[in-house]
Amino acid sequence: MEMPGEVILPNAKEMQYCGRIDLTNELEPVFVYACSFVTFTFTGTTIRVIISNMHCYYDNYIGYIIDGKQGKVKLSQGQDKECLLLKDNLEDKEHEIILFKRMDACHYFTLFGFIIDEGAVVNSAPSFPTRRIEVYGDSVSAGELSEAIDYIGKPDPKHNGEYSNSWYSYAWMTARKLEAQIHDIAQGGISLLDGTGWFGAPHYYGMEHTWDKLRYYSELGPKTPWDFTKYVPHVVVVAIGQNDNNPVDYMKENYQGEKASQWRIRYAEWIKNIRKTYPNALIILSTTILNHHSNWDRAIDEVCEGLGDEKIVHFLYKKNGQGTPGHIRILEAEEMADELSEFIQSFGDEIWNG
Repeated sequence: MEMPGEVILPNAKEMQYCGRIDLTNELEPVFVYACSFVTFTFTGTTIRVIISNMHCYYDNYIGYIIDGKQGKVKLSQGQDKECLLLKDNLEDKEHEIILFKRMDACHYFTLFGFIIDEGAVVNSAPSFPTRRIEVYGDSVSAGELSEAIDYIGKPDPKHNGEYSNSWYSYAWMTARKLEAQIHDIAQGGISLLDGTGWFGAPHYYGMEHTWDKLRYYSELGPKTPWDFTKYVPHVVVVAIGQNDNNPVDYMKENYQGEKASQWRIRYAEWIKNIRKTYPNALIILSTTILNHHSNWDRAIDEVCEGLGDEKIVHFLYKKNGQGTPGHIRILEAEEMADELSEFIQSFGDEIWNG
């Protein structure tokens, strides 16, 4: 795959990565999670990217932002390397690029480098902010169907992945409002417990067994552990629970029943594990405005009270569980991000220390 121009390898010192990315092979980083990105600046008029796609379901797209303008490129469903044109006919000056993962584990992709004009120059983009947040969530946190803006407050349209864009998730919007880095550990359809939710049929994997993984979807290869020393957040947002109502909404049907009681126990254990992992973080327990029964939020509130940790708090949106029967569109995500960022800011600047 030879093309004229300067090849910029993924391990170039100018490359800055953000997200839970598999950098085991620095020449072939694998992008797993939504909101993961690489950024740098370059001169010249053209930029291409060399990647291979590991497809599982939906049509897969990567996203990019060049000089503040966003675009996307559809990927092939094979695993061969492909050289994709991101932008040409640019003004011959310095440009800033962010290449990011729009979607969750409906695919992974491997980056092999970029190609820019012959004689063009690469530099580092501005340094990342020192504030760090991490989000554990489902499709809403990943920005699935966020671009279906003609369906605000309505059921989802038929789609094949084209509307999903993590840039417009409330999670990444919140990070930008707070001027913080983000790791978005979000997967469409995921629940807390294995065997429930919508992710990974017919096995149905739950967050309690994927939250500590780097690669976490068996359909795309072996699971691998994440090294938590690589990124220590100041704020952790946990937005899990609303998918546990499939196939049976036991929290709605029998709040005091055995299944509902066991869910609260398992949820509490998971939150305790997050606390052990991040002893100093502010941990915010939540769901979203996606329609679900209020007993799930009642359960989370009960667990939060029982933990007795002043830095583990429960947060409800104004439209919590009542906002939309479909996924969260851009404007709805913006409202959620406004509320969440205001709530986080209410704890003062001291939460960002350390």
